[in-house]
Amino acid sequence: MVQRTAIVTGAARGIGAAIARRLGQDGLAVAVLDLEESASAGVADEITRAGGRAAAFGADVSDPASVETAVRGVEAQLCAPTVLVNNAGIIRDNLLFRMSVDDWDAVMNVHLRGSFLMTKAVQGHMTQAGWGRIVNLSSTSALGNRGQANYSAAKAGLQGFTKTLAIELGRFGVTANAIAPGFVASDMTRATAERMGVSFEEFEKGAAAQIPVGRIGQPEDIAHTASFLVSEGAGFVSGQVIYVAGGPKD
Repeated sequence: MVQRTAIVTGAARGIGAAIARRLGQDGLAVAVLDLEESASAGVADEITRAGGRAAAFGADVSDPASVETAVRGVEAQLCAPTVLVNNAGIIRDNLLFRMSVDDWDAVMNVHLRGSFLMTKAVQGHMTQAGWGRIVNLSSTSALGNRGQANYSAAKAGLQGFTKTLAIELGRFGVTANAIAPGFVASDMTRATAERMGVSFEEFEKGAAAQIPVGRIGQPEDIAHTASFLVSEGAGFVSGQVIYVAGGPKD
């Protein structure tokens, strides 16, 4: 069986790192991509030490030239990528009247522009192979969240982007799906707690009390879902937004 190559963006830590590790365990060659190659190296080394195949890459996903260079590097070092997980993201939280244009643009550029550029750069390899998997990381914030007008809009945009990719690329054997995590322990949720002026432990306890399964999510919870969507067995699942949030979401 031919080993498939996956690119995971924002993979130096958190959810992206967990997805990269899981795909490595699943037998894929993994391009661990983050803004700085040095930040990605640790996760790539972990995958390699565990018996997998991985390499670290640095790229600004919002910059076309940087994206093209990185994808060419992945093809040269690993193989032509036919799996893409668009996970890279940032937050610039604030209430609308305090949110600057730079705050808005920064979030849109990483989440939406970055996912567009990465997908555009990789889709040719997928269509040529007649097989591909695209997984975009959305969020329950796509349904609206106080202090996150930029982030919520970007994550909702990713859902529309995902559904359109599924329509356009399906005939080439390519599926596109989105995962919308709920409250997951990560640097982002810790930053949110800090912004709100509460300890992460207090923030976690309050969130868990509102989640039907009684706990907050872990990065590995998202990685399990990504693993399924990337698998051969998920070939008839496309254009879906899967909320991984410990309970139903409207």
